[in-house]
Amino acid sequence: MKNLPSHINIARHIFDFNISDFTSRVLEVFHFQYNNNIIYQQYCRALGIKADAVKKIVNIPFLPVSFFKTHAVKTAGFSAGTVFESSGTTQTINSKHYIKDLSLYTQSFSKTFELFYGKPQDWCIIALLPSYLERRHSSLVMMADALMKASKHPDSGFYLHNHEQLAATLVKLEQQKQKTLLLGVTFGLLDFAEQYAMPLHYTTIMETGGMKGRREEMTREEVHGILKHAFGVKNIHSEYGMTELLSQAYSKQNGVFYCPPWMKVLMRNEDDPLATELAPTGKPLNGVINIIDLANIYSCSFIATEDAGKLYPDGSFEVLGRIDNSDIRGCSLMVV
Repeated sequence: MKNLPSHINIARHIFDFNISDFTSRVLEVFHFQYNNNIIYQQYCRALGIKADAVKKIVNIPFLPVSFFKTHAVKTAGFSAGTVFESSGTTQTINSKHYIKDLSLYTQSFSKTFELFYGKPQDWCIIALLPSYLERRHSSLVMMADALMKASKHPDSGFYLHNHEQLAATLVKLEQQKQKTLLLGVTFGLLDFAEQYAMPLHYTTIMETGGMKGRREEMTREEVHGILKHAFGVKNIHSEYGMTELLSQAYSKQNGVFYCPPWMKVLMRNEDDPLATELAPTGKPLNGVINIIDLANIYSCSFIATEDAGKLYPDGSFEVLGRIDNSDIRGCSLMVV
């Protein structure tokens, strides 16, 4: 392995750089991972790509997300203290993300939440995540738990299937005019909406995706329509994240997601894994989503997902569904 000492300096500045430095920072991370990640280096070489030939972001190979199911994707070699595991289904192999430095994940979701929603202590944070609470090694549960603790609100907490108690808590918080975030897996929010429809004036509802075979698959527009009608809200928020990433994107309306500065979405041609394009200058660009996540410094920062999407000139994006022949993810977003 080469350049081992450089990772300390790179990791220290993942969240602290000018946006004008993004390209140089990305290329620095690419070369570091190419030299110190055996799996990624072998993948690049199999494509006939040498590190010295990569001068632009669009030249960087993106590792298929499926590699996290079959390989230990690590950069710079380490014994993982934490391993995040995807929910998957009984018919699929779960992805595993080996974590060297958990503080990078904590910094990533904390800084992103504050960027989009302000300080956690201004919120009461409630999580309706039944499927995730029923298993271990969920990065989503860890994020929600940390944000709840940061909120310091006495009513922040997790809910499994106790919908009656959740409804009572929301009624109390509404009476107090307390700004509240209800973060929920999609089928959990739909189940709750069927039983306890109520007007919510001070509560933001955020779905994280995921039917997990509990309900018939629906489009995001259908799901959001049901939730908006049940709770009398104008918009439903969404979170886009996955086990293989340490960063998240958020949508506050219409299913259009925005990334934090250290995360970027590109589009690739489904038929050509090397045909990657940056945000277009004119009309939106359709394709398959590739993600740069600089917080993934110790695994792989360049992930080729199995999500079809639409990329807008300002860097925002939509998720349109799963590409053909890809596994159904337990936390998958609905097909549009």
